[in-house]
Amino acid sequence: MQRKEYSAGMTKFSFWFSEFKKVVQLQDSGKSLDDIKQMNQAENIFSATTPKRASQIFNVVSSRIKSLDPSFYRVFKQSDIANQKIIVLIAIMETDSLFFDFVYEVYREKLIIGMVELADSDLSIFFKNKQLQSEKVAKWTDHTLKTLGKSYKTVLTEAGVIDRSKGNRKILKPILDRSLEDCLIKNGMAVTLHALTGVR
Repeated sequence: MQRKEYSAGMTKFSFWFSEFKKVVQLQDSGKSLDDIKQMNQAENIFSATTPKRASQIFNVVSSRIKSLDPSFYRVFKQSDIANQKIIVLIAIMETDSLFFDFVYEVYREKLIIGMVELADSDLSIFFKNKQLQSEKVAKWTDHTLKTLGKSYKTVLTEAGVIDRSKGNRKILKPILDRSLEDCLIKNGMAVTLHALTGVR
């Protein structure tokens, strides 16, 4: 992945699975991202509450889509919903370096050692460590970090890799289609595969 500066942007973003799927389908029908951008402005194709929100959804979803090699789109179209959601999760990991680090350093480690729950304390410890490593993260308020932690849990829940319990969340190890595993490996993304499946 192309490492980007750490960001708390996910506090304003959602998983946006149906929106991602719609853009992939429109591209498959021959539309360019510019075409889809214009459609969104004219027709509000994501049913956003405001034009500003519609634009934000398109910008984020299109960035996620552009972060993946086109070979992922073919796998996406052929996959069941569970694996489609994992592809959206992968796209989010590709566009958010801090979230990628969380999945790799915390979620993956839980899978490796056989721990079955993700606790709020896991998020707190992760963010405290990152505050020591990054001047930018060190400047974020406790409120920002708490909101970001909630966003991370929401994304992981929507992706189907943790459950919807209150408090500690049960970890649900994803079962990736072989075609998706192969796509990750062919695109030099074995580290992402290891993050999601708990491999050292």
